[in-house]
Amino acid sequence: MTTFIAGGTGFIGRRLVPLLAQRGEDIVCMDINPQTADFAHLGDRVKVVRGDVSQFDDVMAAMTAAKPQRAINLAYWLGSTHTPRVAFRLNILGMDNVFEAARLVGCNRVAYASSLAVNGEQKFYGDRMVTEDDFCHGHVQYAMHKIFNEWQARDYREKHGMEITAIRPANVTGPDKIVGSVDHVFCITEPARGKPVRFPYRDAMRCPIHVDEVAEIFARVIMTEKPQHWVYNTGGQAISLGDLADIVRGYLPDARITFDKETGGQELSGNYLIDNTRLVSEFGVQYRPYHERVLQIINDIRKEERLPQLAVG
Repeated sequence: MTTFIAGGTGFIGRRLVPLLAQRGEDIVCMDINPQTADFAHLGDRVKVVRGDVSQFDDVMAAMTAAKPQRAINLAYWLGSTHTPRVAFRLNILGMDNVFEAARLVGCNRVAYASSLAVNGEQKFYGDRMVTEDDFCHGHVQYAMHKIFNEWQARDYREKHGMEITAIRPANVTGPDKIVGSVDHVFCITEPARGKPVRFPYRDAMRCPIHVDEVAEIFARVIMTEKPQHWVYNTGGQAISLGDLADIVRGYLPDARITFDKETGGQELSGNYLIDNTRLVSEFGVQYRPYHERVLQIINDIRKEERLPQLAVG
């Protein structure tokens, strides 16, 4: 079978494509920057085409040619400081273009990236885990776009009988992430490069999950024809930037990580207590210990910098 992926050469997509190829899928990636990934080692199982997800004609032409049985949308603009119309065209119109093109070509099975941003700050829920059934308090640009994406997906489900699934990644982390929520990334990557890094609050909370695990989640969900639910939290590791800094220093004792303030960041933090029970119970996902992922990222950067790899302590 064929899976179509919008944004398939991006941060998550370039990890997801090999996982689907290993499962026997043929993949067609459409991306506005097709040169950002190299799938040559996967042979003719993967075809990459250039296209703009915000242009319906591009999406429709690519899907018509691909004739996919499954579709995934990973094309979005992280952050909430973008020009309103530009962000709308990518995050809102682009998502709808994928839904509508899939409907028109008879591709009933769709998955897409929502976000923990839909929940807003943890303060709205108190000191408890947040589930997929909780009210969404997100209020910034990116959060509102993802909330609408989820509503639009449910509208397509109800009116056209499509099987569309939302995955809400937490704070996705990896050595090559440079946009969106990145303080938890830079807390690892900058010291690994021997560079200093400074943050406002030591007790600011995050919920990191490695990009490899997010890619595996997308692979398992999209390969399931009828998931039990329409939305899944990925969850991750709830951790303060201060505690993350301590983990990094365990591997890099000379890491120069500093904070402006020891306290005051937790009440400003986004949702970090996230219940992923439904994902774990249905799809059997298991995450590697977070400290191992930190070491993995450090070694990824050290490889780029041609430095010796660090052994597991």
